[in-house]
Amino acid sequence: MKALAYAGIGVLAASALLAQSGNRKVTENEKSPSADTSITLGGSKITVEYNAPSARGRKVEGTLVPYGKVWRLGADNATTLTNDADIMIGDLKVPKGAHTLYIMASESGWKLVVNNQTGQWGTVYKQDQDLGRVDMTTSKGPITEKLKITLHGSGKSGSLDIDFGNTHATVPIKLA
Repeated sequence: MKALAYAGIGVLAASALLAQSGNRKVTENEKSPSADTSITLGGSKITVEYNAPSARGRKVEGTLVPYGKVWRLGADNATTLTNDADIMIGDLKVPKGAHTLYIMASESGWKLVVNNQTGQWGTVYKQDQDLGRVDMTTSKGPITEKLKITLHGSGKSGSLDIDFGNTHATVPIKLA
């Protein structure tokens, strides 16, 4: 009986390590906890899974989110986008499936980088795997201590929003 109980606990622990899409391994990290956001557009689910770092007194713009190089958009394992249908992110067609998301920041704005590589640690970035890059609309907002990625929308369109430091970045999304 004890063996069965231990086996059950092991199965529960293993399933807790898989995120809701099963495309990203969740890491337990108190300083950068796991997070996710989902929406359904036209009956198709779109999910973003990530670990959310905190600024903890550090400057975000130009430091934690460096200017001029690709940033991992989160912590630990690469941030994963899973979409059940072909979608458009800005003017970029993103085929159904799993992809990773990165940011290319500059003083004048952010670009969302959609990459075809999946399952890697967040700092393992291969530019030759980029599906494409999309300009995000950025604005200054109230300070956001912990990275927050949010999907908003209904019907067949919405937005992907990112808040961190005093930057709010957004890009439209819709079914392709």
